[in-house]
Amino acid sequence: VQLQASGGGLVQTGGSLRLSCVGSGFTLDDYAIGWFRQAPGKEREAVSCFSESDYSTYYSESVKGRFTIFPDYMKNRVDLQMNNLKPEDTAVYYCAAIPTPHWCGVAAGPEEYHYWGSGTQVTVSS
Repeated sequence: VQLQASGGGLVQTGGSLRLSCVGSGFTLDDYAIGWFRQAPGKEREAVSCFSESDYSTYYSESVKGRFTIFPDYMKNRVDLQMNNLKPEDTAVYYCAAIPTPHWCGVAAGPEEYHYWGSGTQVTVSS
């Protein structure tokens, strides 16, 4: 199982980015995908989650209404569309996989995820 996150970059406040998490060695039927972020000096926090097993999703309060997570089954990929970005969204973003069945209705801690992709840097300038 391998994950690769991409799509980060530098944007101005109010801008948008789409992150992608491409999986290999598994399908979205087997694992739910979570997005986490870690800013310098802070703990890794859960941002969003999608589970194919019950189509459940999770968004942290800080991103709810601005971020949308959605799958691309043809490409075995889960994207995170991030709109109206704020400087406080600046962080390294990681995607991770947790075995299904998994309910994304509440945030699972990073320790519960089995596989992690490399991070992608998101920087939002003020």
